[in-house]
Amino acid sequence: MTLYGIKNCDTVRKARKWLEAEKIDFTFHDFREDGLTADTVKQWVDIVGWEALFNKRSTSFRGLTDAEKSDITQDKAIALMLQHPTLIKRPVLVKQDSILIGFKPEQYQAWFA
Repeated sequence: MTLYGIKNCDTVRKARKWLEAEKIDFTFHDFREDGLTADTVKQWVDIVGWEALFNKRSTSFRGLTDAEKSDITQDKAIALMLQHPTLIKRPVLVKQDSILIGFKPEQYQAWFA
């Protein structure tokens, strides 16, 4: 199981602490430092859809040009997320072919039940 995010994100920190407190074994992948492959992002999009993964409320999104913000398709969203990984909602928890986006303790509890 892998938890993807950036280490200085508060929500990612909460997810990491929760997993550690529950003694759940995971690997942390900082996509700002360790990067992301197009295959990884495409796999996530295939499972959850680009709209669930793409964070239009982020500071990174507000920093995009008007041209980048308009007419977003799946391919354009993937390209933007690869170029600006902080456009990805965080954290992304991957367990085999299942993905959980964001962190809410009750959601994690249910996922591991």
